[in-house]
Amino acid sequence: MLREVLFLVVLCLVAWIGFDTLKGQRDEARRERDSVKWEASGLREAARISGEMLAERDAIDQRNTKELIDARTENERLRRAVDDGRQRLRVRATCPASGSVSADAGTARVADAGSAELAADARPDYFTLRDQLTQSRQMIVGLQQYVRGVCQRAPAHQDTNFPNLNERTTP
Repeated sequence: MLREVLFLVVLCLVAWIGFDTLKGQRDEARRERDSVKWEASGLREAARISGEMLAERDAIDQRNTKELIDARTENERLRRAVDDGRQRLRVRATCPASGSVSADAGTARVADAGSAELAADARPDYFTLRDQLTQSRQMIVGLQQYVRGVCQRAPAHQDTNFPNLNERTTP
């Protein structure tokens, strides 16, 4: 009888230790599950923000590319109009005041021939400079829009701070 009671006590003690161990494992599994849920939620949010930032970047790129193409098309139209003679490429110029020119030079004056015009061999350089100026302007505007729309919107720290991400506990 004492043996049976002792056996029952040992059996109850073993069952109690087993249930306690299972309860600890269950609690640890729940903590890990909750941690994984929290990490997954954070990753989903990060993916959502990244997607929005990429969409904003693409919209900025498309808008500025279209504006650049439009400006280059207009520049090319002006170039053709000047080459065809439909328009003239004038230079704003002024002559020095009459007091700075000697009296002897006054007799050699030529009648006013009209507005000053850029030489034909300098015209391609002018239009190249216009293209480069347009491209530089669009690049600067695009970068400013990117900084305002994408970079400043990004979190201050690019690191994802998930404390349990790389930790593995062994039960």
